[in-house]
Amino acid sequence: MVIGLMGFGTIGAGVYELAKELEELSIKYVLDIRQVEIPELTHRAEDLFEDAEVDTVVEVMGGLHPAYEFVSAALKAGKNVVTANKYLVATYYDELLALAKANGVAFRCTAAVGGGIGWLTALERVRRIEPINAVEGIMNGTTNYILSNMTQNGLSFDTALSEAQALGYAEADPSADIDGLDVKHKLLLSANIAFDVSLNVNDIFTAGIRSITDGDIKNFKERGLVCKLLGVACKEEGKVAAFVQPNLFPADALTASVPTNFNLITYDTAYTGRMSFYGQGAGRYPTGANVVQDLLDIVGGKEEFYSKEGAPCAIANEIVSFQYYLRTTSAKKDAVKAETWGDAVLTQKMSVAEMAKLLEEIKQEDPRAFIAAVRS
Repeated sequence: MVIGLMGFGTIGAGVYELAKELEELSIKYVLDIRQVEIPELTHRAEDLFEDAEVDTVVEVMGGLHPAYEFVSAALKAGKNVVTANKYLVATYYDELLALAKANGVAFRCTAAVGGGIGWLTALERVRRIEPINAVEGIMNGTTNYILSNMTQNGLSFDTALSEAQALGYAEADPSADIDGLDVKHKLLLSANIAFDVSLNVNDIFTAGIRSITDGDIKNFKERGLVCKLLGVACKEEGKVAAFVQPNLFPADALTASVPTNFNLITYDTAYTGRMSFYGQGAGRYPTGANVVQDLLDIVGGKEEFYSKEGAPCAIANEIVSFQYYLRTTSAKKDAVKAETWGDAVLTQKMSVAEMAKLLEEIKQEDPRAFIAAVRS
């Protein structure tokens, strides 16, 4: 396999190093805007698309543009594509899959969800013989690092976020992480593959952790609960729910114990039941290794995507209900209150769709409102 590598940042350098160790893989070009001291460097994207010797393009640039234009050009030029870019694949899911099929090439993105875990290939394997009922999990190491440090070490949100940024877990602008957008994109890929559907990423209800406070953590601890940000999708009687929100678990639950920047992602199937995958959700070598695994799968003859092209499917968040922790200054909380938790309330049981509507209304009065679903 002759490879054109787009991007030589943290992940790109990991892919480069790992691929160099394998005789099946040969990197001919590395596209980067910087003057990186490697012999394969090029500043012309066209080199990767126009060189007939290159059969596979790896995209680890990140972001939407010019990644979208470059990946589209590679597919149209008849190149296999491997990417770690969940934002790109979630945004242009149907279009990229159709381009790969039309041009008879492979398109793989295992590293886009779970970093080094290999989650999408696990879904691909199990779904061959078992209907998948649900997928859920901690899919973002940055938010898990923040919540773990607030809970275990008593750090404030701002201090925990600053530490995450200093360690390279969070970007200078952490919005994609703390507002749940990163998890939303990963959840879309997981749900589409698990259920053979095509969801609209903009329709996934998403509540992040930007507004969580020390007082919230104190409330949770007093009741033996731990807060984690999860993406959840499930299918019941042909309807699919998909949402991202903070959740409260008993302190002895498996999900509650996931430390620092680790991920824990779970599927629930008809025959096997629950199966969880735990590991590093990001990093040069964990993520780079899954990119290289995708390359080796293609070398071994893997041409299909992880699932069939799914039909468009409306999200039905009315099929899933929880009691919610709701902390807000808005009087609207009183209409749904079941009991008082300090300066917050525990709501009556309500569907995710109902909470999404209520939270939208509340945030117009109180932008710092915070919710978390109570899980058993």
